[in-house]
Amino acid sequence: MTLVPRNNNLGVSLFDNMFDDFFKDPFFTRNNSVKVMKTDIQEKDDKYILDMDLPGYDKEDIKAQLKDGYLTISAQKNTSNDEKDEEGNYIRRERYCGKCSRSFYVGDSIKEEDIKASFNNGILELTFPKEVPQKEEEMKYITID
Repeated sequence: MTLVPRNNNLGVSLFDNMFDDFFKDPFFTRNNSVKVMKTDIQEKDDKYILDMDLPGYDKEDIKAQLKDGYLTISAQKNTSNDEKDEEGNYIRRERYCGKCSRSFYVGDSIKEEDIKASFNNGILELTFPKEVPQKEEEMKYITID
């Protein structure tokens, strides 16, 4: 049996269906944020070091937020690659828009100023203490007359 592309009355060919099936692949439909944002967490003496892979992102594309004890890292990228011929017609036009985020519970005692962040060669490094010591309240006495 030979597979021959066939046009029906609707103008849909076998190849149209093939591409529709191609984009239904789990690669295109599942949430890839965990695979994109691979994270290593190291425990040192009195701190944690979180290294997150964010290849292809610039520092300006990344945001880190601390809210209710959760550290959330998000990255968003919008790119456009337009190539035109001499007459201004598109030869190729590609666009990519993507956003990913991950959250980690770091505790209620951690504040923004306790977290140090740097971004080099596609790796975001966040360092924060294991536990921020609470200041002991000074004992105050009432003067007795």
